[in-house]
Amino acid sequence: MQQQQPRIGVEAPIPGVVYPPQEALERYVAGGALGFRTLPDALRAAMRTHADKVAISAPEGSLTFSELDQQTDRAAAALLKLGLKPLDAAIFQLANSTSLVVAVIACWKAGILPVCTLAAHREHEIGYLANHTRARAHFVLDDDRKFDHVGFAMKMRRKAPTLAFTIVANANKLGLLGRLASVFKSATAEPHDPKTQVYSLRRLIDGMDPGEARTLLARVQHDPFQAVVFQLSGGTTGVPKVIPRMHNEYLYNMELVARHLGWSSGDAIFYPPPMMHNANMVCGWGPALLAGVRNIIVPEPDARDFARVMMFQKPTWIGVTRAILMRISDAVAGKLISFKSLRGVMSMNASELVRKEIGVFGAHVFGMTEGVVMMTHRDDSARAQDKTVGRPLSPFDEVKLLVPGTENEAAEGEVGELAVRGAYTIHGYFDAPEQDARAFTSDGFYRSGDLMSRCVIEGKTYYVFEGRIKDVVDRGGEKISCEEVELAVGAHAAVADCAVVPMPCETFGERACAFVVPRNGRGAPALHELQAHLQGYGLAKFKWPERIEEINALPTTKAGKPDKQSLRSLIAERVGAETAAAKALQ
Repeated sequence: MQQQQPRIGVEAPIPGVVYPPQEALERYVAGGALGFRTLPDALRAAMRTHADKVAISAPEGSLTFSELDQQTDRAAAALLKLGLKPLDAAIFQLANSTSLVVAVIACWKAGILPVCTLAAHREHEIGYLANHTRARAHFVLDDDRKFDHVGFAMKMRRKAPTLAFTIVANANKLGLLGRLASVFKSATAEPHDPKTQVYSLRRLIDGMDPGEARTLLARVQHDPFQAVVFQLSGGTTGVPKVIPRMHNEYLYNMELVARHLGWSSGDAIFYPPPMMHNANMVCGWGPALLAGVRNIIVPEPDARDFARVMMFQKPTWIGVTRAILMRISDAVAGKLISFKSLRGVMSMNASELVRKEIGVFGAHVFGMTEGVVMMTHRDDSARAQDKTVGRPLSPFDEVKLLVPGTENEAAEGEVGELAVRGAYTIHGYFDAPEQDARAFTSDGFYRSGDLMSRCVIEGKTYYVFEGRIKDVVDRGGEKISCEEVELAVGAHAAVADCAVVPMPCETFGERACAFVVPRNGRGAPALHELQAHLQGYGLAKFKWPERIEEINALPTTKAGKPDKQSLRSLIAERVGAETAAAKALQ
């Protein structure tokens, strides 16, 4: 009897999610890029293969792969028992922690879609995203002395009526210390009040029988062609764009990364940037768990934390942004941090610095939440490693360099807008047809907004980053939509018009500068006044302008649009002059 072929394509489409064309899916399946495994299936297999190895090392203790499997099973079943259902969405506002990993994997096992917001997001972002995704759960912290996340979650329920459940998942409750605290009934226990639908993740796990958990989870049907997570794009529009990533393509993306970097169960990784970011999820802790690699987690590490991690945890790989490198630069220069255990460093723009200062291979990572990832390889020449962003990871990654604003390919040797299509690149944003019309070409290539050129080194084609078309500020890896900030700044009573542009910054690469045209002859608001306004507006703090320049009128292009290029040049010149003057006084 002939075995029935598995279905290629999603079984029950989610309204608003754009799925790949059938022809493309069949081609990727036939070529071996996409398969029929789901992300939770692959994670379960890895956790059983490496059962007794340590999966997570964190200040609150450690978890083996077996313990991680058991805790995520119990958490997943508990979420379902509360009344959450597969394909429900859940807002995430957790700091880097064991709790975050447990909560995300639990959602995946339960079929719940994490919405990858940040702990720093506020009413402006969370209100919109919760309504847009129709989220039913909200994961928050309760150990942040600076902000009442539980109170905020209750407020968001009034803004987003679908939010029914608040899950409190503190950083110090799921490792060894957390287990001890639960035994001794710690006075610092997380809030847990079923009457108001506020639940402690720790208590949900403790209250779920492992056998019952397995029974409940056995009923969950996972579809490899279905969405598994809602990632976010900073983008150029006034609201964040939601990016649906699918089980099998997200898994493929993670496995490509682990294979390219040569990770194995003998490795340990320390990747401090936010774990809800796509970069960390798909190039850090996600592929690490699949490969049996130990994850070292320390929230917001300073130079001392870095030194302790290197000395006691001995990671073989670290992932850093330029901001993190600047934060530890004095300690590196003073030989206060030992990097003897390292095999490699992942960074976005510091490969040459890594090789010269740390003395190991620096993998240049270029990618986008929408899909394609490019990396350099340790076998590449020094020129390729230092001057390019590498090559696409998959043979199914198709790349075009387009004349900006057109669908025509740029001439050989010319700079063009990077446009990509492939097995793990999306075909549309969630419920955003107008944005899709601008973001994709007629033949399905995603317009990245990044300017690139090609170069051939030793017979291989590499890509060189040449700048951006997109109207964004890249603050230490956080992509900030200038339009979103302009809308918030423009709501200030003293502002008639404004333009937000990136200004150079040695630490973060870029910070936001607001050029402000005052209203009715009044002066521009002081920086602290504007920031107080933005706090009340509900804009995340990392998006706030960090400098104000008063201007009589915004310069315009011939088309009558704000001439942001001239404003970028103006602020870069002023910052450069100020930096030079400060150095001259030293």
